[in-house]
Amino acid sequence: MITDSDKTRITAAIRNAESDTAGEIFCVLAHHSSEYRLVPLAWAAAMALFAPLPFISLTRWPAATIYLWQLIAFVVAAITLSHPRLRFHIVPRRAQRDRAHSEAMRQFFVQGLDKTEHRTGVLIFASTAERYAEIVADAGINEKVAPEVWDDAINVLINAIKAGRPADGFVATIERCGGVLATHFPPGALKRDELPDKLLEI
Repeated sequence: MITDSDKTRITAAIRNAESDTAGEIFCVLAHHSSEYRLVPLAWAAAMALFAPLPFISLTRWPAATIYLWQLIAFVVAAITLSHPRLRFHIVPRRAQRDRAHSEAMRQFFVQGLDKTEHRTGVLIFASTAERYAEIVADAGINEKVAPEVWDDAINVLINAIKAGRPADGFVATIERCGGVLATHFPPGALKRDELPDKLLEI
């Protein structure tokens, strides 16, 4: 999704934004936040549960035959719904948002954004399969910047990814975040780069 030249552009955008602020920006682009392996099985089980009804009502087949068709219905449904193109469409939207948010928080801590000296780490996170994006800011930033401030930056990122231009979206979002951080967290005398200036694609 992101070419090497795009990653170079994003790195340059992060460095440029951080030159005007004590904040630290890190980007993560996830292809998906979960495999949702159990969802097709749950749907297949529900379908298999009702599969015997027409056979019981309309035929005189023995129970063993009906049970066999029930097993066949479960296996066929499970295999069909497990295909990636179908699997992500049968996951409830709320479940997708919850999983994507959980992955964003996990990445925030895994990448060490909570360990900056002045608690000024910012994660720009997007998960394409869930069509979800979020900016996670550490405690030092949340004390001065309301979450609503990031809405414009998030919308820019989501729209760019929908249009097939994820790199442009990240660059524009980094610039907007950098502007907010520069206003509230100007660079200090001992400004140092505490986190890698890059986008991580997972």
